[in-house]
Amino acid sequence: MPRIAIVVGEASGDQLGRGLIEALRAKIPNAEFVGVTGPQMRAAGCESWNDYEPLAVMGLVEVIRHIPGLLRLQRQLKARLRDERPDVLIGIDAPDFNLRLERYARDLGIPTVHYVCPSVWAWRQSRVKTLRRACDRVLCLLPFEAGFLQSHDVDGVFVGHPLADELAEEPDQQNSCQELGLSTATDRPCLALLPGSRGTEVALLGPLFLDTVVWLRERQPGLQVAVAAANDRLAEDMMRGVSQAGLADCVSVFTGKTRAVLASADAVLLASGTATLETMLMRRPMVVAYRMNALTAWLARRLVKVEYAALPNLLAGCELVPEFLQEEAQPEALGAAVLTQLQSGDERAATLQRFAELAARLRQNASGKAADA
Repeated sequence: MPRIAIVVGEASGDQLGRGLIEALRAKIPNAEFVGVTGPQMRAAGCESWNDYEPLAVMGLVEVIRHIPGLLRLQRQLKARLRDERPDVLIGIDAPDFNLRLERYARDLGIPTVHYVCPSVWAWRQSRVKTLRRACDRVLCLLPFEAGFLQSHDVDGVFVGHPLADELAEEPDQQNSCQELGLSTATDRPCLALLPGSRGTEVALLGPLFLDTVVWLRERQPGLQVAVAAANDRLAEDMMRGVSQAGLADCVSVFTGKTRAVLASADAVLLASGTATLETMLMRRPMVVAYRMNALTAWLARRLVKVEYAALPNLLAGCELVPEFLQEEAQPEALGAAVLTQLQSGDERAATLQRFAELAARLRQNASGKAADA
């Protein structure tokens, strides 16, 4: 009976893991799945060695505080691999953690696959050597990644993005508003807030986004706001912020309803990350923001080799959606950009058409291709 170990490090990886498990089970009905999981993978029948939450930290400086726990988890997982010897180890994203684990597994003779190419094309290109050493194969979600890896003697395969397969149709805004209890009146535009899936992100972006809502309410009194929280703890943090900002009359916080929140929106204000791709695939105008610890930002500016942070902009090769990073991310700037996104017109229509074209490039039956690979 094939035993497949999968290790994920955040909510987006959990989503990819679920799709991969379902595709693999269709091909190998008797396969067993184990690993570091989230709720979606567990629902798909994966036995959990550990929850992914300890891995869900981001930033060069922020990670330092969590090093003891991460090292402890690494030791525990290495012991599992040594004792249980799964038939393959699949690391999904979380490269700083997973590539070390994959290298250890490969030294044990366990085949290794890394699902989601690390952004080696953007920064720390020396990590290509680590990929070559740790992975038998790298499954790439974006079209330009496989070519980059192959030029560096790494077996990279473009499989497409599962989200593009999953979100093939534009969602119904009115139904989603009704599901969430939001108004569908034309004078009550809806702004979705997605402040991130990690505690460190929400701590930095949550207050900023709520300050932006305060600024917007003065100029758009009918505005209603829906916040998508990644889990109950982050929802509590956001609800506390909503109360302190005096926004309880116009801001609602939802857990486990990200798709409905995005579908209900006329515009979206969100953290840079996978959610920007999901928003693009759902054809929703967006404003992207990101803040990091000051030292992390200083280091990133010296290491990052790409012009854009938001995935739609990277895919388009131009600033298709407005993005504001670090000190540029201020309530007034974000608010003004949101107001522009809320306006209908030729520019909005052209952006949404470009979203559709980019989505078509990514729609490749990704989970099926990943399972075949």
